[in-house]
Amino acid sequence: MLTERHLQIFVAIADERHFGDAARVVGITQPPLSQGLRRLEALVGAKLFERGPGQVELTPAGAALLPFARRALNSFDEFHQAASAQDPEAPELRLGLTPEVPAAVGAAVAAACTEALRSTRVSVVTAPTSSLVAAVASGRLGLAAVLHPAVLDGLQAGPVTLLPTWALVPTSLVPDNGEALQLGKLNGLPVAVRPRAEAPAARDLFLDTLALHRPTGGTVVVTDERAGLAMAAAGQAILVTPDPHLEAAGVGRHRLVDDPLPVRLRLVWPQSRTPSALPAEVIPHLTKALAAS
Repeated sequence: MLTERHLQIFVAIADERHFGDAARVVGITQPPLSQGLRRLEALVGAKLFERGPGQVELTPAGAALLPFARRALNSFDEFHQAASAQDPEAPELRLGLTPEVPAAVGAAVAAACTEALRSTRVSVVTAPTSSLVAAVASGRLGLAAVLHPAVLDGLQAGPVTLLPTWALVPTSLVPDNGEALQLGKLNGLPVAVRPRAEAPAARDLFLDTLALHRPTGGTVVVTDERAGLAMAAAGQAILVTPDPHLEAAGVGRHRLVDDPLPVRLRLVWPQSRTPSALPAEVIPHLTKALAAS
């Protein structure tokens, strides 16, 4: 039987072009994601993806069926929203957070949603910026905190908030913890970065700024900040993070002079169908919570 989860898996893989990233978007591990795709392909009687070295591409059948899958998911979302509307005491706001949002900041935004929308239940998902923008555009999310800049496809957006960052550096490279450093002097190791596909425009800005201040040293791609922190602890990379609580033995925390690599965030929400649970007047309140955390 074709299910909503089958369609979620199909669309996530098509959007992410990476099985691991798609699994995180759907909220499962990679083995059940692959199993779900195989079941879907068996149901439709066609192969939907070609999986090659380092890339995943839609087959002609997959490209033909993808628009129908998106429309079907939208219908499921409309059904869920209609079902929620039958219980006026428990409307729901679905909030998305990009992984670069520190835990305390995400919690503050979720709490601000609850405070501003007293009777609204808030559910939270974490996914890359590119996935969140697509989910808000399709109506699967009512609000998301994403990296800036990003192609917003006509979405409404709040002001840009800059979060200060720290460089987590192996103490073998810079022994004195807490010392302010010039980015250009950290040339001994690559800087850990997340995959470009997660937020192409924001990642390009980060890399361009990094190259301007630090012409040598390069970068290394990591799946998340935990992997970047582990590489820093192993003396193999430098991690730039807005999370004031991320730390490990053997890793020093340093502010970068003039903070050249802030994390830029903004709230986005649907332009043409702003949920009734999210009136425009609460956006400044949520933006303030984002900036004050």
